[in-house]
Amino acid sequence: MASSSYAPFSAVFSGFAATKPNPPPTCSAFLVPKRRSNSRNLKNGVSLKSWNKHGFQFKSRNLSVYARATEEKTVHDFTVKDISGKDVSLDKFKGKPLLIVNVASKCGLTSSNYTELSQLYDKYRNQGFEILAFPCNQFGGQEPESNPDIKRFVCTRFKAEFPIFDKVDVNGPSTAPIYQFLKSKSGRFLGDLIKWNFEKFLVDKKGNVVQRYPPTTPPLQIEKDIQKLLVA
Repeated sequence: MASSSYAPFSAVFSGFAATKPNPPPTCSAFLVPKRRSNSRNLKNGVSLKSWNKHGFQFKSRNLSVYARATEEKTVHDFTVKDISGKDVSLDKFKGKPLLIVNVASKCGLTSSNYTELSQLYDKYRNQGFEILAFPCNQFGGQEPESNPDIKRFVCTRFKAEFPIFDKVDVNGPSTAPIYQFLKSKSGRFLGDLIKWNFEKFLVDKKGNVVQRYPPTTPPLQIEKDIQKLLVA
């Protein structure tokens, strides 16, 4: 096991600011009036249900086949590899709310996040809640260990029992398909890049991304949002 010294989060991450949504495209489109939505953003996250600020709904006559396919996809359509290298179809999680997190073992956020993630999992797993953790070494080289060492670290130090998957890239040309999808469903709000370790995506029972949280959001602050999905 490598040294346990952690790089301070503040030294490499100067803040997290949501970017403004891009205006809707203008090709073959028209605007129709629509009543304002009464739904409010869930606490500590950005609601992805609507960006219809001005009471209008964007409709396009000429949606491409690719755009339609992207809209129809959900998290359940993807297959990933677990920490042992075995294929796992995410459709096994149908009917369960999910919290998907990119994790690292040597980050300043490691201890607090793994501790709180384990607390949430222990509390809600019997109600169908799942946490999917994806190790990533793209931020300060803070997940350099092999898959067996990552699993041993998480299970021994934090007693984590939620699924840990194969190490992936979450940014750049080798981005894992599941992360391409997650970002495509929330990129207009928080940008196309994962900002740091422990960025979080909340997924509903149907596999739709409904919330995205910056790395600095403590997992326990997401608890009320998880409760709402469990009873939905």
